[in-house]
Amino acid sequence: MKPRVTVEDLDNWFTYHPPTGETQIAAYTALRTEARRFAGVIYTLCPDGPDRTAAIRKVREAVMTANAGIACAGEPEAADGTDEAPGRSRTEP
Repeated sequence: MKPRVTVEDLDNWFTYHPPTGETQIAAYTALRTEARRFAGVIYTLCPDGPDRTAAIRKVREAVMTANAGIACAGEPEAADGTDEAPGRSRTEP
């Protein structure tokens, strides 16, 4: 039975993966932009306190985990099969 986590997984997860192209860089940017927007909504709507802090921390964790997924998997692909970055459409500036 293959282990759930392999040595190859560890090597991949704990190796620096520089961005491999414009699509990957655009994906990182889209994630940060949308996460910042969502964190701003949380900041505005939730009263100051530990729950607001925790919610914003979880948004940060989500971005870090998504970035790791992109980095470890290589160049992301758009859902329609084009090389357009996720979170962006051809009509957006």
